[in-house]
Amino acid sequence: MGLTMSNFKIEANVVDIVGKLIFPGRVKVENGKIKSVERMSEKILLDDYIMPGFIDAHVHIESSMLPPSEFARLAVVHGTVATVSDPHEIANVLGIEGVRYMLDNAEQTPFKFYFGASPCVPATPFETAGASLSTNDIRELLSDDRIKYMSEMMNFPGVLNEFPDVMEKIVLAKEFGKPIDGHAPGLTEDAAQKYISAGISTDHECFTLDEAIDKIYRGMKILIREGSAAKNFEALHKLIEARPEMVMLCSDDKHPDDLVLGHVNQVVNRALDMGFDIFKVLRAASLNAVNHYSLDVGLLQEGDSADFIICDGLKNMNILKTYINGELVAEKGKTLLPTIMTDKPNYFNATIKKPEDFSVKHNGGKIRVIEAIDGELITNQLVEDPKVADGCIVPDTERDILKLSVINRYEDKQPAVAFIKNFGLKKGAIASSVGHDSHNILAVGTNDDDLCAAVSAVIENRGGMAVAEGTTVETLPLPIAGLMNSGDGYEAAAKYSALDKKAKALGSGLHAPFMTLSFMALLVIPFIKLSDKGLFDGEKFQFIDLEVAG
Repeated sequence: MGLTMSNFKIEANVVDIVGKLIFPGRVKVENGKIKSVERMSEKILLDDYIMPGFIDAHVHIESSMLPPSEFARLAVVHGTVATVSDPHEIANVLGIEGVRYMLDNAEQTPFKFYFGASPCVPATPFETAGASLSTNDIRELLSDDRIKYMSEMMNFPGVLNEFPDVMEKIVLAKEFGKPIDGHAPGLTEDAAQKYISAGISTDHECFTLDEAIDKIYRGMKILIREGSAAKNFEALHKLIEARPEMVMLCSDDKHPDDLVLGHVNQVVNRALDMGFDIFKVLRAASLNAVNHYSLDVGLLQEGDSADFIICDGLKNMNILKTYINGELVAEKGKTLLPTIMTDKPNYFNATIKKPEDFSVKHNGGKIRVIEAIDGELITNQLVEDPKVADGCIVPDTERDILKLSVINRYEDKQPAVAFIKNFGLKKGAIASSVGHDSHNILAVGTNDDDLCAAVSAVIENRGGMAVAEGTTVETLPLPIAGLMNSGDGYEAAAKYSALDKKAKALGSGLHAPFMTLSFMALLVIPFIKLSDKGLFDGEKFQFIDLEVAG
């Protein structure tokens, strides 16, 4: 798929991030390639700047709730020309067929998607996933030239303890000569050294500068993440100046309303506003990812693919045009890519629930409460006195202790229920089939009736997001694997934004309530989470009781 390519030339201030030069120049494009970059007279004054397009060095496309072809339509407006994409989410639902869906759909757009083989599907044995990726599946994926790397090795305990199945997948990646992404939040010193020595080359989970510096010292590249829920730029931005050769920029997870507003360009502008050297910033935004993953993305050098952007300055830059392979794909804030009709593969077997399915009997003790942290994937464990009514533990909106539930969507099982703090809802409930990593249904609510109504709306749509309050239920259907919308991306973003505002109107003070909710079942991130099988300690990697003994 592609727009008509033509031969043309552009005169602008050339930002050469390889040669670390900025000069008035004339860039000639022929057949999608950079034919030449000619320096013009230094006396010539040009208004615009031409530079390589941006690369999101680690993102789950599914988090945008859009298939790749639609994600591309929104991303190019912000100067993004490529992503390093982990199809971990759809793989947990549909297995290798889900990865193939992403690859095939991505080929329908000129945008450059580079997918990985996800080694941790399911991420843990402590939750119910829709599928798994075996060692043979990983071998098959790595043998595909479209697969550029092994995706994040989330099972860092398996690496540290040298579990045979984990090490076998690492060996496969090395055999195919493809880099291995990491995922090791909080891991430092000897443990980090062992993890890195296994061949794992990146990490996007650092949430302190000391942790990132320790990992860089040991040879690991750090991806500075600024997504819809996890935001680590403030903690890690000094690395751009101090160790520019070891840093990349990524979003990890980007909800559609945020993607409409901006992408990698937002982080670039923040770094430039801080006075960082432009070549160091742009290196983190493009060059390092090209080199690390061996991507076929142009860097504005002769012979490169014509993947570049034109902007109006080097501070608070506005993206005027985006080109991929010489094709103009966005101009003045408007996408030029068409919406592509797509299939809707899915796996959804849950049946409608009843309010009593969410009741929790009180046995006399205090309860463990998950404390959500805005902007972070990690949680804290609290121990609180429960509010009790008719012998059951119930939500306590005055203390902001709400009911959290995970509902198995692949098998018809009883919901798992726990309690959570910091969602802030004063009434109603929200639910979603986007629930990392296995994507069962997650819901949080102030009462069982609304909780059940929100969950049932998601089940009726075979995937989606819902906000329920009394008799009112609003939804965003996600028919593609229960993760992605099949329509226009801007319309999906508007519907999501409406749900987000509704959740906040019910009392939530979180920046992205649905995104935060989606991580409350992410067992590989400490400290305490909820799976469809029960409450889970992410440090000890074992189930724990809701009520505290003694």
